[in-house]
Amino acid sequence: MTRANNHIVIIGGGHNGLVCAAYLAKAGKQVTVLEAAEQVGGLAVTQEFAPGFNVSAGAHLLFMLDKNIRKELRLDSAGLSFSQQDMSTTALAEDGNHLLIAGDSLQGADISNNDQVAMKEYQRFMKRFAGIFNRLNNRTPPRIGSKNRHDLLSLAKTALQVRLLGKNDMREFLRIAGINIYDVLQENFESPLLKGALSLDGVLGTNLGPRSNNSMFCALHRFSGMQGMSVPRGGMGSVSKALANVATNKGVTIRTSATVSRILMEGDRVSGVELQDGEKIPAVTVVSSADPKTTFLGLLGARHMEAGFTRKISNIRMRGNTAKLHLALDGLPEFNGLEQTQLGDRLLIAPDMEYVERAFNHAKYGERSSKPVAEITIPSLHDDSLAAPGKHVLSAIVQYAPYQLKAGWPAEKATFTDQIIDLLAKYAPGIHSQIIHKELLTPVDIEREFRISGGHWHHGELAIDQFLMLRPVPHCAQYASPVNGLFLCGAGSHPGGGVMGSAGRNAANAILASQRL
Repeated sequence: MTRANNHIVIIGGGHNGLVCAAYLAKAGKQVTVLEAAEQVGGLAVTQEFAPGFNVSAGAHLLFMLDKNIRKELRLDSAGLSFSQQDMSTTALAEDGNHLLIAGDSLQGADISNNDQVAMKEYQRFMKRFAGIFNRLNNRTPPRIGSKNRHDLLSLAKTALQVRLLGKNDMREFLRIAGINIYDVLQENFESPLLKGALSLDGVLGTNLGPRSNNSMFCALHRFSGMQGMSVPRGGMGSVSKALANVATNKGVTIRTSATVSRILMEGDRVSGVELQDGEKIPAVTVVSSADPKTTFLGLLGARHMEAGFTRKISNIRMRGNTAKLHLALDGLPEFNGLEQTQLGDRLLIAPDMEYVERAFNHAKYGERSSKPVAEITIPSLHDDSLAAPGKHVLSAIVQYAPYQLKAGWPAEKATFTDQIIDLLAKYAPGIHSQIIHKELLTPVDIEREFRISGGHWHHGELAIDQFLMLRPVPHCAQYASPVNGLFLCGAGSHPGGGVMGSAGRNAANAILASQRL
């Protein structure tokens, strides 16, 4: 098989793969995207889970999409629109005395003046510290131990940004960046309900509890792209459709139901890919938006890599701990103490930090939480495309649900589903009678359906030892792999998970730079 002179194949049509394809095509490259599923999007997809009911299958809130990508690719002109923007957060209380969080403003739950003042300061320093992360998100990470001028300048620029925080903020940033969010919230706030809600920012989608180191780091990562939480009209799949529209308009060929079975080699470099049906597609460059373990251990094969690199890839921590519940409802649920207009908010079940930590304790021992935490949305309240008139969809991210469940998910899935619904019923007492259909995606289901090793939403834990020049592993942190012609562009690369697109654009820039050498 002869390698194509200018052809680039991208494995996976998730949002990062589509962003990468659009930027490469914009630079004049011939690009083909191969997606195993029937539609593009990966976890950022809208699916019908019951007749007439559609839901964002994975991520259900958009708040990290890079504003420059949105502008440069003109996504709004390509079909991206919103049914709701700048959503508030409501921390639910069983007694109906809920807490409304709108930016740095707090209402309800008998919140104290001290917490009102503390919240403004907390938002100030979180946004300021997260700004450092934000600037790192859109740069190729510097290499460790490199004497390359570009790498040294990048390190110096990061150090300067930290120094420019000023003496007091710099010290505080260095103090809290790697510690647990529990201690930081304890230092700043009085309200248990407020602390429980804020602690979720450090643990959603992770194998962490509020008392775990790196939970503050994860909160800063979430804040790094924070532009106000939004619900795309038509669900998260509309983001991916807009990206696909841009890519195809720039000349990208997108093939769905095209499962890549292996990456082909010719000598010491990649030469293309082979599909499950035996078709071989030549390419000078192969870019994978799949997770690192799938890419290197599944599609490439350990025989093409050094033993040390293979071991590092095998040791990436990426076992999912998050489930997704979808409910098709016969009507709009009534939550105690909430007006109908408030049901469009982001709703949280995390009564206090001790509750969240106890929920996490089960996961340490391979057990599902007996009293889980949840992030809930009812997107159909503002988007009639998701359900028929009078019907509604409830979507909830639920923790903790470990990938390696000791009792096994086949035996526990139905029980856990009912347990979550019973939890919801404490706040919305009539919800049982409104359920037409229910679906729970465990990490095992996510692995199978979305082809993500371990069912981890972020293609690997986000932690200091799996971040920046260490993500996914050293010698593979600048999107180029040790294998000639093979690049990564997915969430397993810097800057990590979240529907932001930065990994895709950064990878495209790295590929274009390598081809100019």
